[in-house]
Amino acid sequence: METIRNYLESMFSQLPNTPEVLKAKYELGQMMEDKYSELIADGKSENEVIGTIIAEFGNLDELAESLGIGEFVHPQNISPNAKTLSYNDAAAYLKANARHAYCIALGVLLCIIAPISPIISDCTHFGGLSEDFSDAVSMTFFFVIIAIAVGLFVCSGINMSKWKYLKSEPYCIDFATASKLQEQKEGYRTTHALLITVGIMLCILSVVPSIILSSLPHSTDLTDDLSGAAVLLFVAVGVFMIVFSSSKKGGFDTLLNLNNAGTVGGNFVPSQKEKTVYNNPAVAAIMSVYWPTITCLYLCWSFLTFDWHISWIIWPVAAIIDSLVKNILGKK
Repeated sequence: METIRNYLESMFSQLPNTPEVLKAKYELGQMMEDKYSELIADGKSENEVIGTIIAEFGNLDELAESLGIGEFVHPQNISPNAKTLSYNDAAAYLKANARHAYCIALGVLLCIIAPISPIISDCTHFGGLSEDFSDAVSMTFFFVIIAIAVGLFVCSGINMSKWKYLKSEPYCIDFATASKLQEQKEGYRTTHALLITVGIMLCILSVVPSIILSSLPHSTDLTDDLSGAAVLLFVAVGVFMIVFSSSKKGGFDTLLNLNNAGTVGGNFVPSQKEKTVYNNPAVAAIMSVYWPTITCLYLCWSFLTFDWHISWIIWPVAAIIDSLVKNILGKK
């Protein structure tokens, strides 16, 4: 019966999500279920029953008038050119997105810890070497780490570009695929919550090493530098967890939101986020990296100035700008 249900959902997935269509889907489902029970009672095999039901009820064009949805089963009312993404392709996308999430998170981590080398070199001077040479080595390490981070960003972006058609072309997923993806997303919920929680805790606790080291009775310039390095290290690991977990979860959201919320297929997912579409490609490109950029600016401002009591203001201001841009330049 599961196969019949999946077929029924696929038949109606691209029709408008109206009370009339939903009622017709329910009635046809009842007819299929009654026929299934009747044929099973007659001793038919599962495959024979499925074939018979699809042959009798599988053509929606022939049944539309009797179901009272003739006006909806019309080419102009069905999502045009909506291609169905197979489960295998969806699984491949999730795998690629997980690698992408890891590379981006690792790149962000490297960017945050890159200043540790110049900080530490101020006091260590690499085993008694001259100050100029020590500074040159530390800055070399700094730029090498930044270069590796940028390389991760570029390489990961190129690898993910093969999936950009999911955002630029009309795609949908069938009921069976949506159910499997929703189940996997729910299975990842606990891991996501744990990573986000630990990541936030590490960011908050990042000041603890600095407090402890600065309170030592024989505090030196080295301990001061180590405390600054410890802050960056804690924040780097915390941000890594947050970025990785959020990006990986975003892969599930991308696939589960492929179906148009205005169609029956939009009901395959318990809840859908409204997607804002921008007609201007430049605006769309900017808004796609808007919040990561805001996060980067917030961290840079906070850790360079330590004005934590002021830097939080960037979040409400950014939210207001985001809302204005969506309302003025975007459409749902």
